[in-house]
Amino acid sequence: MEFLSGLIDFVLHLDTHLSAIIQSAGIWTYLILFVVIFIETGVVVMPFLPGDSLIFAAGTFAARGDFKLLPLFGLLAAAAILGDTANYWIGKIIGPKVFRQENSCIFKKAYLDRTRNFYEKYGAETIIIARFVPIVRTFAPFVAGIGRMSYGRFLSYNIVGGVGWVALFTFGGYFFGNISFIKNNFSLVIIAIIFISLLPALLEILKHRKKGLS
Repeated sequence: MEFLSGLIDFVLHLDTHLSAIIQSAGIWTYLILFVVIFIETGVVVMPFLPGDSLIFAAGTFAARGDFKLLPLFGLLAAAAILGDTANYWIGKIIGPKVFRQENSCIFKKAYLDRTRNFYEKYGAETIIIARFVPIVRTFAPFVAGIGRMSYGRFLSYNIVGGVGWVALFTFGGYFFGNISFIKNNFSLVIIAIIFISLLPALLEILKHRKKGLS
């Protein structure tokens, strides 16, 4: 519970915490951001780490001069692409064993099933679409590794999705993050980003529950 409360505080006050990290770590902050995005996309048991909101906050700090915009964008895009690549191969190697279990303390089968539903609806384009949906984003490459999608085909969708995802939030933070309203209500903006990101998954859940009741 202490870890969860700390994570929530970090996410809701990203501007304050990121500013402190920049002051203490300096140029190494680039590496810290790279590692967080790589883990959030590449380690299937870490879907709760900040993704959209952290990239948006980083873009905001780039507008303030704390980061160089293009190196930041390139580094985070690389982290997203490499993270999904690692996740694909994790799924390829251990995925079939996971799906034989109904549930486990590490892999929530409900998350895996939800991702499979996305694949049924959107096909291979799920790799791109899932970039913008937390939880599904982490499990999509894992499920792709379990399935029959070739790595070459996966990589093409991975690159398009990773670059598009990072571009949207990096440049969004850069161009809009320093508007006075957003600066003064940064926590509310982060909550809005999280809510909007989760909205497609919530709508899918409600849709399937409605079908189950009918």
